[in-house]
Amino acid sequence: MQILKVIARLLDYPSAEAERHQGEIAMAISNAREISPDMRSQLLELLENIYRQELLDAEEAYSGLFDQGRALSLHLFEHVHGESRDRGQAMVDLMQVYDSRGFAIDQKELPDFIPLFLEYLSCLPDMDAREWLADMSPILARLGARLDERQSNYSQLFKALLMICGQSALLEEERGAIAGEERDDTPEALDREWEEAAVTFNPPESCDTAAPVTDPNRQQPIHWVDPVSTDNDQIGGHTQ
Repeated sequence: MQILKVIARLLDYPSAEAERHQGEIAMAISNAREISPDMRSQLLELLENIYRQELLDAEEAYSGLFDQGRALSLHLFEHVHGESRDRGQAMVDLMQVYDSRGFAIDQKELPDFIPLFLEYLSCLPDMDAREWLADMSPILARLGARLDERQSNYSQLFKALLMICGQSALLEEERGAIAGEERDDTPEALDREWEEAAVTFNPPESCDTAAPVTDPNRQQPIHWVDPVSTDNDQIGGHTQ
């Protein structure tokens, strides 16, 4: 599904390569029938907004949005497991899924990075890709709602993903769920995070070993959960 690869490009860090291929990206958006004409227009507008400015400015805006705090983290398991040790096993499971399909990662990025994951989904049969998106739709809706709250056009990417998997209604639910939540990207919130972070040196030898690798033959070992509970239980002060 080519539109997933396009969304992955738009959701990734702005690059000179993507800037050079704006025309091809725009053509792919215009030809995408998995999304509505209005959504195609919104994605074309986002593409133009990103690259009408100097690349350094686009990079700075992107980092200021996605790299401050955890509320808008583009790593899926941040919203499922937070910093718990379960996140490591989930990474192993996801890498097994990639390997089973012959999907090789040629960049220094964690496997749960959403643009990378969308690249993988773009290689699957359409029905399989939609099922994966539906499984992770609570996370997509939460991110889309938060981006809407911050008046960012990047929210259109998550709305498009929800449209593709038939879960657009989740967005309104998430808007209500995040109403009044405290932002975690302010200087004060970031300072608190540093102050609260516990640092432990020389962990005792009695620490548990990593969980065993799960059966690599499973078709879908990753289990997405509703971020309403995980944001509060796992992430604590970073409620998104």
